Amino acid sequence: MSPLLVVLAAAMLVMSVVSLWWNPFIFLGEFIFSAAALAIVILCTLKLKRYIAGVISVSVKSIELDGQAELEKVHVPAAIIGKNHEILIANRLFSEKLCADGEPNGEDITDYLSNGNPSSIYTENGTDTLVQGRWYAAMGVKTGEGSIVYFIDNNTYKTNSDLYISSRPVVAIVAFDNREELEREKEDGKASRITAEVEQTIIKWVNTTSGFYKKLSGGNGRYVVVMEECHLKRFIDEKFPVLEEVRSIKINDRVDATVSMGIGHGGSSFKENELWARQALDMALGRGGDQVAVKKAETYKFFGGVSKGIEKRDKVRTRLIAAQMTTHINASSNVLIMGHKYSDLDAVGASIGMWSAASRGLKKPAYIVIDREQTLAKALVESFGNAGLGDIFISESEALDLVDDKTLLVIVDTHSPNFVESKLLYQRCQKRTVVIDHHRMMVNHIDSALVFYHEPYASSACEMTAELVQYIGSESLSRLESEALLSGIMLDTKNFVLRTGVRTFEAAAYLRSSGADTVEVKRLFSNSFDTYKVKYKLVSEAEIFNYCAIASADEDVPDIRIASSQAADELLGIENVKASFVIYKTGRTANISARSLGDLNVQLIMEKLGGGGHQTMAACQLENTSMSEAREKLVSIISEIDLNRVEQKQVIQKS
Repeated sequence: MSPLLVVLAAAMLVMSVVSLWWNPFIFLGEFIFSAAALAIVILCTLKLKRYIAGVISVSVKSIELDGQAELEKVHVPAAIIGKNHEILIANRLFSEKLCADGEPNGEDITDYLSNGNPSSIYTENGTDTLVQGRWYAAMGVKTGEGSIVYFIDNNTYKTNSDLYISSRPVVAIVAFDNREELEREKEDGKASRITAEVEQTIIKWVNTTSGFYKKLSGGNGRYVVVMEECHLKRFIDEKFPVLEEVRSIKINDRVDATVSMGIGHGGSSFKENELWARQALDMALGRGGDQVAVKKAETYKFFGGVSKGIEKRDKVRTRLIAAQMTTHINASSNVLIMGHKYSDLDAVGASIGMWSAASRGLKKPAYIVIDREQTLAKALVESFGNAGLGDIFISESEALDLVDDKTLLVIVDTHSPNFVESKLLYQRCQKRTVVIDHHRMMVNHIDSALVFYHEPYASSACEMTAELVQYIGSESLSRLESEALLSGIMLDTKNFVLRTGVRTFEAAAYLRSSGADTVEVKRLFSNSFDTYKVKYKLVSEAEIFNYCAIASADEDVPDIRIASSQAADELLGIENVKASFVIYKTGRTANISARSLGDLNVQLIMEKLGGGGHQTMAACQLENTSMSEAREKLVSIISEIDLNRVEQKQVIQKS
């Protein structure tokens, strides 16, 4: 029965009851009339249903009698299906070609669709489906409560198109990461022997394809490989086991051999694929090496990246960068320096180092752009204020007033336009920008800088800046500025424990000789009592899942970012914890601080959530996400990690 008729009848009954208050005779008449009307509606509805059922019955019989004959006139396999996707009638070609002369009536049409999705047959081009070893394009036309489905044989087209796609050219450029490390080996014949082993591993890998390889001239340890798309698909599915094979070659007790690859595919020509391969290799090397970057148009896929970055001891590039920066600073009217949002000691320390080089060393007006309310290095900023240097720190609005055509913008401790302290300032100075950063390369990075000084092996931006200052103005650093740079190095190395190399200690020694007092630096790391309590509350309430410690901050305290990052560091001290994650809320954004000791690459985990960072220190921000949703996403990614493989790798390295 129609809901509208029921509502009308009910309304009439209610009205008749209401009239009882005025006159019982009127009530009796209205009630009899309403009941009679409702009875007539019910009888008419039942009669109409019987009539419709009769029509449907006649229609079905008509289909059974005439549908088969009509379908036989169709010269492709075809079937009439009901509203529940059941096959009502199929023609002879359907029975012969799709079910080997069987009887399909009553079966579900989904059984004949490779994707198992009946709605896909109603799209503009239908859907490709593989039935009885042949490809068909299944296309449906709706007719009332049922449909007619046609299966058009496109096996030849599909086979040829798949063959064409699978045979498209792919260009790969392979780089031997440890070439410089190998050159320092003094053992006779060791360098040539290991180089030959790496090359033989690459040759063995290429021989599994129908492609070829060519060693590039110049002795730079690079190879170009050309193969077909079908082989690349196989390597992607296998996650490039060649990386592990190369990593099994030992250079010495400390270092394994590693290679990086950049692969370009899907381009319109060999030239375009080769260009993408070079860009992909730069990306792989910028992320620390020992990995494969696959580029297609503007998209990247990454594989590997489990080893620590290869330290480069040669400072030739640093001297060249310092010379370029000196030229650009001298040609500028003023210099503005900024780090990333929620700047820490590394970002502010590196900014202070560059301010000293530009202002004291090259005598150019220079300022540091910072948000005093959101910085995590308030103690450092206040120490400069107490020393009478507080005016070197300016706000975004003050910086925008200073911008002209010759302003040089120096960005430190980040290379992503999304993470800079002031996006507006970056946009205004985009044509005259210098980038100094040590974080592993992100796909969305600043690519229009005058100078892009990026070293993923470096411990910190302060280490890089300390080296540059020595070539720009070696006498420019005061005690305060040296301590600022040293604090950034100590922060990112966890007091010289993580990611430290020879150049890290050389930079620290230079800063110590410039007057840096380690006791004063230690005071910059002091916390408030409330922050200290929050940190240890997070540690005490953490949970261990798949060798990862996960903690959630429920309290909204002013220094929650500091407490969360420090809690993540503390959790690494727990036995059998390979990585730590602390989740905290700021407004409508869920933030995650991630740390590891190097066994697990937390950068890769954070990248899957839209963040980034370094192998041992990374983070992400999830906008419009609750704490529970953020934790669920994180746990989902961690659950996919094979920690047993990480454990085995660690044992092999120790042995």
